[in-house]
Amino acid sequence: MDPTLEHQSTPERLELTRVEALDKVLGTAFKVLDDGFVRVVDYLGADTSIVQAARVSYGAGTKKVHEDRGLIRYLMRHHHSTPFEMCEIKLHVRVPMDCWRQWIRHRTASVNEYSTRYSVAIDAAQKTRPNEWRLQSGGNRQGSKGFVGAAKGTTLSSKEDEFLKLSRSVYQERLEAGVAREQARKDLPLSTYTEAYWKIDLHNLLHFLALRMDENAQTEIRAYAKVIGEEIVSRWCPLAWEAFLDYVFHSMRLSRIEIQVIRAIARGDHGVATELAREFGWLEMSGKGGLKQNRERKEIEEKLEQLSLRAPWLNS
Repeated sequence: MDPTLEHQSTPERLELTRVEALDKVLGTAFKVLDDGFVRVVDYLGADTSIVQAARVSYGAGTKKVHEDRGLIRYLMRHHHSTPFEMCEIKLHVRVPMDCWRQWIRHRTASVNEYSTRYSVAIDAAQKTRPNEWRLQSGGNRQGSKGFVGAAKGTTLSSKEDEFLKLSRSVYQERLEAGVAREQARKDLPLSTYTEAYWKIDLHNLLHFLALRMDENAQTEIRAYAKVIGEEIVSRWCPLAWEAFLDYVFHSMRLSRIEIQVIRAIARGDHGVATELAREFGWLEMSGKGGLKQNRERKEIEEKLEQLSLRAPWLNS
């Protein structure tokens, strides 16, 4: 046989990859917040697709499940991202516009959003219960910490309800007067729900989840991220999801200087660890006699706490 013709035989017929656990919830709307949802519209690939891409092989059944798991974990552990891009998913989401503004910053997805230029705005807005009004964080300009009191929360929720009714009434009045939809919408609040189809590959989806499931993410978008991860990705690619939780989401990243400090603490050289922290600029004093706010210092203190260790400078 001519060796040049050896690999020109007709390729085997391939079956479309299906995931039974995800198929069972295909199209199911998972409720988020008061009137939002996330549902799977379509998907491509699964854990096996990641493995196939990594091995550059189209053969099926040549490896055991535990070997597939080991390979996926290796890929995740060593940041080999391309095989995870072989999986894609399309979601239909209903989300408040202020939350959507954060969401759409992830520019690695294909998006088609509901247009209020062509259609009447969705008659729903996210409402805040009296016990849900968060206070501005003193140490994080873009975060929150704690809640307002019950009495004040009740007042705020009541005024919110009045405002939402008024804004919708004004919008409806403009439409009935014949005002163009693109202009009539201009005073709708950011709490108004919008809908979109959002298609993204698994690698970029996991990056989205790593940021938006984090405890420092805004509560509303974190609620969506948790549903996507725990209800959808865990069913779709369970091996990749497990590896993501182990090596990304619940892992700890240490900088060079953090490693130096932790090494000193592990040796019992607390004085050396404190001196290193001072050299790194973490222990500058404020005019009031206490330590200045320092984000790097706060982060390593949190990491040490996770390791059941204590920053030695806190003992002084």
